[in-house]
Amino acid sequence: MKQVPAGKFKSHCLAMMDRVQESGEPLVITKRGKPVVKVMPIRENPEDIFGFLAGKIEIMGDIINTVPPEDWESE
Repeated sequence: MKQVPAGKFKSHCLAMMDRVQESGEPLVITKRGKPVVKVMPIRENPEDIFGFLAGKIEIMGDIINTVPPEDWESE
């Protein structure tokens, strides 16, 4: 991850933001050599774990009243 001093970021802010957006690579802004802020591109469609499979799975049959283990056929 690339690091840039705050003073340099201040003078080239817009160009650096464009570069982050194009490349997708985060940029860390430092003050006195210590990381302070991370500039990251915003993803248009962030993947959320909730609702991730909505509309992709079809339930076939009764998932509540399943077959008891005694009724399973095994070889």
